[in-house]
This record gives sequence, structure tokens and C-alpha cells, in this order.
Amino acid sequence: MPTKAEFKMGKRSPKLKIRTGDRVMIISGKDKGQRGFVAAVAPKEYKAIVLQDNPENPEQPLPLNAVIKHRKAKYQGERSARIKLPAPIHISNLMVIDPDKDVPTRIGRRKEDGKIVRYAKKSGKTLKDTPNIEKKED
Repeated sequence: MPTKAEFKMGKRSPKLKIRTGDRVMIISGKDKGQRGFVAAVAPKEYKAIVLQDNPENPEQPLPLNAVIKHRKAKYQGERSARIKLPAPIHISNLMVIDPDKDVPTRIGRRKEDGKIVRYAKKSGKTLKDTPNIEKKED
């Protein structure tokens, strides 16, 4: 039998302090110290996909915490390939970068004008909740 807390959490996704579009730093793992932005968040799994800006091709960002998938050629004349795919990172391994001081910071919540907003604990500045990633309209 599930506990009361598990029963309540089963109906909605948990509140995360990291959102899509946030600038983050990886604090542990094979890409420790790398900076990037959050491309996607899976709240129920507590995981996020982090990408890094690509100076050579801005339209195609580089994946952080990448895994290599080997793709075998299916047709004659086609080449086999090694494809880098982004793997999800647990959100406990990420820290949001303070927009004011450009250093990693913890995130808090407070009420401003009747709304709960996120703020950086190092500078005390409110983080904007609009994602930095521009979505393409179809």
C-alpha cells in the first residue's frame, strides 16, 4: 500500500528547480565543469538533457554527457557511422549559473506579487522563467 506522500506525488509531477532553457554547470560525472543549457527536462525521472553551444554551427548544439551509438550500414554504398547522442543527467549533478555573477548557485523560491518565483541564492536576483530556447513554429 502506498504511503500518503507517494499517493499525492503520483498525481502530479514534482517541482524541480531546473527548467528548460536554464544555463547550468555539470558538477559531477565525466563532463564535470562543463557549461551548457537545458534542452529538456523529465520531472518524473529527475533527469535533464544538457547541450552546449556550438561555435562552428550555432544551429546544431553539441551534446554534453554524450554516448556514442554505432550505426551499421544497411545498404550497399552507405557508410557505417558513430553518432553522438545526448544522455540524460540526473538534476542533482547540475547547478544553475547565476545570471548576475556568472558562477554556479543554488536556487530558492519566494513570493513576489502573489506569484512564486525562482531566485539565485548568491545574488538574490529573480530568474526569468521564460525559456532561452526559441521554439520553431510549424
